[in-house]
Amino acid sequence: MDIKKILKVGLPFIAGTLAVIAIALPTILHNAGLHPEYTGEVSKYPGGKALIITTSHGVLSEPGLDVGPATGVAASEMTHPYYVFQEAGMDVDVASIQGGSIPIDPQTLSYPIITDHDKRFLEDSIFQAKASNSIAVRDVDISKYDVIFLAGGWGAAYDMGNSEELAALISAAYYSPKAPVVASVCHGALGLIGAKDNDGKLLIEGRRATGVTDKQVKELGIKVTPMHPETELRKAGAVFESATAFRDIFATWVTVDDEQRFVTGQNQNSGLEAAYTSVNILAQRKIQ
Repeated sequence: MDIKKILKVGLPFIAGTLAVIAIALPTILHNAGLHPEYTGEVSKYPGGKALIITTSHGVLSEPGLDVGPATGVAASEMTHPYYVFQEAGMDVDVASIQGGSIPIDPQTLSYPIITDHDKRFLEDSIFQAKASNSIAVRDVDISKYDVIFLAGGWGAAYDMGNSEELAALISAAYYSPKAPVVASVCHGALGLIGAKDNDGKLLIEGRRATGVTDKQVKELGIKVTPMHPETELRKAGAVFESATAFRDIFATWVTVDDEQRFVTGQNQNSGLEAAYTSVNILAQRKIQ
């Protein structure tokens, strides 16, 4: 057996095969369920105003420490709703817990995870300026908005669930004259758990809601984050709903509460549908 001859023929074949797989990987992941296309109703809401709120936390570390891999908002969980709202004819503002530059998880902007909306963001100087100079939650005038969208990502596990300012903002949004739709995706749902009604009852209690599942967090091997959406939503009395798959990173689910005030998406796959659903609700209200 001529090993050199086998290697001479075999190595290029292996390299070529790996190259084909690498090129096809985004399509393979998409077909498995990652970032599905939205095929439902598409409504317009011209003249409306939307607010996207993200984390300000940028390190995946043990709580209380500031050393670890870079994280932040999952890019698509900010870019998907932004462009859905913009294309619906809405003016879109961007806020974060502390304001200023929003940390974006670098992995979510890398191959093969990056989406077309993310690529659009990287070429969009106006959106980038908004993300670099985001409004602090404490400075938001909630009365201006028709929809508030809480984006997720690992960073949200550190600050969105324990932000008293965000909880107060969501509480105020519920009673705002515009009766805005409050939407979330993935870890963004943690921003809902502290909001209360005028009687001091948790707003999410008794409502159907979703967020990233404990199963997905476990499957991804992330053990340092201080809050998990499924666990915290259940603690807050929400009626938790979700879909599952052989790995929940490929599942997707969107829940609308009976009052149609809260739209929640399970994970990174659910941002498009959650955003479109929010606009559809607003448009239907206008018809009625």
